[in-house]
Amino acid sequence: MLNIIKHPLALHVVTRLRDKTTKPAEFRVLCHHLSVLLALEATRDLEMREMSVNTPLEVCAGHELAKPLVVAPILRAGLGMVEPIVSLFPDVSIGCIGLERDHATARARSYYCKLPPLAGTRVLVVDPMLATGGSAVQAIDVVKQSGGTEICMLNIVAAPEGVAAVEKAHPDVPVYTGALDRGLNGMKYILPGLGDFGDRLYGT
Repeated sequence: MLNIIKHPLALHVVTRLRDKTTKPAEFRVLCHHLSVLLALEATRDLEMREMSVNTPLEVCAGHELAKPLVVAPILRAGLGMVEPIVSLFPDVSIGCIGLERDHATARARSYYCKLPPLAGTRVLVVDPMLATGGSAVQAIDVVKQSGGTEICMLNIVAAPEGVAAVEKAHPDVPVYTGALDRGLNGMKYILPGLGDFGDRLYGT
C-alpha cells in the first residue's frame, strides 16, 4: 500500500530538496525533517502495552511500545534517514544493507549486510529514492530472509515503477513516501526527482 505524506511541512521540504541550489548543509536538515514525518506515519499503528509510572505526586497509568524497532538503511544514501529515527526512538536497533547501483545496468549489487535479530520487531527499511524498485525489493528480501515479518519501506521520493515493483514482490510491505513523481528517464533516474540523493547529501 502506498502512503504519500501530505503534511504541509512535507510538501515544503520536498520542494526545497528538489531545488538544485539547496546546499548540502540545508539538504541534510531537510532530509532530517522529512524522515521524522515519514517515521511518525510508519509507526502510527505500533502496538502498545499498559504500564504505570510514579510521577512526583502519584502513580499514573501509561503506555510503552510493545515491540522493538529496527531501522535498516540501504547504504549509502539511506544513512541520512537514520539519525532522525534514532532521535525519535532511542532504543531502536540499526542494521545496514549495502547495495551499489551499477550506472550502466541500473541494477544493484550487494556488497555488505549486517542486521540485528529481527524476530518480533517492526523493521523500517529506509532509502531516499525508490526508482526502479530493484534495491528496495532486494533489501526487503534480505530482511525477510533474516526473520523480519513486519516491515515498512520509507522513501523521500518514489517513482511509480518502483512502487509497482515493491507491491508486486512484497504486497505486505507498505511504502511511505514524501512524493510520488512522474516516472523514470532513460538512465532510470526519477523525474522530476531531485538528482543523486547521496551526492547532494554528502556534497560529493
